[in-house]
Amino acid sequence: MLQITEDTAHAVEGIPDGATVMIGGFGTAGQPVELIDALIAQGATDLTVINNNAGNGDVGLAELIRLGRVRKIVCSFPRQKDSWHFDKRYLAGEIELEVVPQGNLAERIRAAGAGIGAFFTPTGYGTLLAEGKETRRIDGRDYVLEHPIRADFALIKALRADRAGNLVYRKTARNFGPIMAAAATTTIAQVSEVVETGALDPEVVVTPGIYVNRVVQVLPAPAHEEAGQ
Repeated sequence: MLQITEDTAHAVEGIPDGATVMIGGFGTAGQPVELIDALIAQGATDLTVINNNAGNGDVGLAELIRLGRVRKIVCSFPRQKDSWHFDKRYLAGEIELEVVPQGNLAERIRAAGAGIGAFFTPTGYGTLLAEGKETRRIDGRDYVLEHPIRADFALIKALRADRAGNLVYRKTARNFGPIMAAAATTTIAQVSEVVETGALDPEVVVTPGIYVNRVVQVLPAPAHEEAGQ
């Protein structure tokens, strides 16, 4: 049953130590910072996090990593100029890293939501990323077998929700949100506005409410949200 709240602490209740958590966002675009802050305050630790990168600056996912609450991160871009908290933890051997090419990451998450058991992709063949994985030649091209990535929880950010949990997104803030929502057992969506059911044009709904378990309305709109996000 869908839960709608304005309390981020209530939204992240029940996320246990050791959980696997998908966190939406492409860098800072679409990152559900307020939900991450609530998770930090909630105290869950020993987490496995699936995200596009390994945090930016000192907020959101970066802060979760700084506090030592992430045991393992699965991402495509672990290092950038402002990933100093991940860098420090990784060089000290305090966080495990699984690097997944971005297209593979997206497809592995999508496959989980679509009920696909595994798929073959050419990306990564012949590299260290393919070590120990099944390979196959198909129509003269070499492929690597990849398996879906599922999560216990997904923390995502959308622009607007209705009271049935249907979501629409803002521009590039959409990124990983829709596929993560479908790939997690429990999806928690941070939005700027909740409207009545029927107020959203069905043609623009991106994530159907069947994939959403909790919606938290963050008021006012997050200060870190920029026009391009």
